[in-house]
Amino acid sequence: MLFNRFYYQFKPFLPWRLRLGVRRAWAARQRRNVAEFWPINPDAAAIPAGWDGWPGGRQFAVVLTHDVEGRVGFNRCGHIAALEQRHGFRSSFNLIPEGSYRVSRNFREDLNERGFEIGVHDLKHDGKLFRSRNAFRERAARINDYLREWAAVGFRSGFMLRHLDWIRDLEIEYDASTFDTDPFEPQPEGVSTIFPFCVGDANGRSYIELPYTLAQDSTLFIYLRERSIEIWKQKLDWLAARGGLVLVNTHPDYMAPEGSTPGSREYPVTFYAEFLQYLQERYAGAYWLALPREVARYCKDHTRLQPISRKRVCMVAYASYESDNRVMRYAEALASRGDTVEVLALQGKPGLPRRETIRGVNLFRIQKRIGKNEKNKLAYLLRLLRFFVSVSARLTWRHFGNAYDVVHVHNIPDFLVFSAWAPRRSGASIILDIHDIVPELYANKFSAGQAGLWFRALLAVERRSARFAHHVIVSNHLWYRKLLSRSTTPDQSSVFLNHVDLRLFYRRSRARQDGKFIILFPGGLQWHQGVDIAVRAFALLGPQLPQAEFHIYGQGSARPALLELVQSLNLQHKVLFHDSVPIAEVPQLIADADLGVVPKRADSFGNEAYSTKILEFMSQGIPVVASRTQVDEFYFNDSVLKFFSSGDSKQLAAAILEIALSPQLRRALVEQASEYVSQNNWGAKQQNYLRLVDSLASGAVPKAVCGTGTTLPPEVTVHRSPA
Repeated sequence: MLFNRFYYQFKPFLPWRLRLGVRRAWAARQRRNVAEFWPINPDAAAIPAGWDGWPGGRQFAVVLTHDVEGRVGFNRCGHIAALEQRHGFRSSFNLIPEGSYRVSRNFREDLNERGFEIGVHDLKHDGKLFRSRNAFRERAARINDYLREWAAVGFRSGFMLRHLDWIRDLEIEYDASTFDTDPFEPQPEGVSTIFPFCVGDANGRSYIELPYTLAQDSTLFIYLRERSIEIWKQKLDWLAARGGLVLVNTHPDYMAPEGSTPGSREYPVTFYAEFLQYLQERYAGAYWLALPREVARYCKDHTRLQPISRKRVCMVAYASYESDNRVMRYAEALASRGDTVEVLALQGKPGLPRRETIRGVNLFRIQKRIGKNEKNKLAYLLRLLRFFVSVSARLTWRHFGNAYDVVHVHNIPDFLVFSAWAPRRSGASIILDIHDIVPELYANKFSAGQAGLWFRALLAVERRSARFAHHVIVSNHLWYRKLLSRSTTPDQSSVFLNHVDLRLFYRRSRARQDGKFIILFPGGLQWHQGVDIAVRAFALLGPQLPQAEFHIYGQGSARPALLELVQSLNLQHKVLFHDSVPIAEVPQLIADADLGVVPKRADSFGNEAYSTKILEFMSQGIPVVASRTQVDEFYFNDSVLKFFSSGDSKQLAAAILEIALSPQLRRALVEQASEYVSQNNWGAKQQNYLRLVDSLASGAVPKAVCGTGTTLPPEVTVHRSPA
């Protein structure tokens, strides 16, 4: 995209022979690298959900379109229309409203009366339509005027540049700016389907997208200099066999009339006539010949195609993707509805590939995470800065190669949001997702007060980061209130709890039958998590629960001290430490346990840090004992879990014993917790996030989502921002 910007800026000043020579050389080189997916991409033949076939049981459909770029092509439109009529065809002519020719009413009416269609082709055809969101809005208003004046319902952009979400600004029934596969275009990513599809958003707006499926004549005959229509015929046969859409895009500008000698930028119009004849003779009666508007209306009225989203979203996180279920949930929710999702993250373990696709999400691991020196402020900052620089460069490069609609940046650190400066400048919307409030986390992590220089500096960074973002997501209501008081506003921010994803945390069957009573803690081993409190409580269980074991999964700065504590209490055979495991393995670990503990300290950062572990435990039907922190009392009550006074290991031990020795209490807690999870899970809440992304991508001001992200006990009052 960056190259495209410069190219179309200076294109008017470049000699056409130079442009043609460069395009030909580049196309010839590109062709050697794309044989696996051009001219045929086998993956594009998959039949979409809701597809009911073509009208009348026809095998496939044929749509003929022409993009008219200049005066020469405009003057040839009548001849092309006559040629098609002789062969029994009709087509659509896409005309440039403010190009080098003027489209008269008589010209349009003549084509319409002969059964042809008129579509709008860009505005000026100068490559600048999608330069920025605001520029597109301005041009879209003028395009809509021409659509109404011409009674046109279809659009195609110049040079196949596109932003499918922005195109919803146009008053159209269909767009035809995409292709199944065409690596020779400025935006080379195809949509990988030979069928029409519906582009929609969470607000119900939609239009039909018609991808062209035969190579453009300019690519085939001008740049690749083919001297026959064999590639057209090969692709046509493949499309017909798979029941797809045969959509042809040609340019009258390049069609040398019969009897003339083609110039260097032309090919004989007889190639096109030969194609029509081949189609007619080989497939007579097998295809539905339709205008683009007819296909769009058929898809809308007679198929069950569900609107899909085709946005490009990038997630940025200084974390391992496999271990951050919050990032994973967002990414997979977007990918599952058809968005292109990229994640820039850390390499959590050695040996993992630098690039990988996981359940439709394109993951880029761009830096190794080193677990040492986490208490060293300078070393910690340097690693963050290194990641910031790497991400900033990668975001800029990939955005200008194919623009992102939304960049969703996850803290920590807050300043990581500034890595999206280039996408932001060129129209992408930026989300800052505050998993943890950094100033308070810093004060806890490094035992620093809230009056020091570092804390004040981090607070200033938080404010500027929030202002840089178009929208701020906060991970719980307590932090939302705090951020409202110092860094953001109600209309710029939303609350999304770290809900459990039941697609991953569906109820597992217990696989362990060894008679032991397993107490489980999976998570980060930091001081505020209070795992040492749980270890001391476990030591008090003694002979009252001889079959008990405490299993701890995770890494963190407190682990060495925890190991020493376990050894000093002579619990090495009862308190077992394990490495962190991928999030996909956590549900079975929980299902094989008997009780989950969340022993956070209420006098630390943990007092306001929402614990995802609670919902994960609940999802697998095991009871939970949790410390009485402000955030957990905000969302839960004694009907769904057992509270103990934070820091009180004796009370924790008593709570564990009460649950272990009372099957009736266990059942009651599990039943109530299961009901809670059924109402408060990611599947029930993800539409709020998808609507937020759609609103931001379209440039609208999204409605804040606060207080609606969870179903709370009746006695809990949630602060709600104005609608």
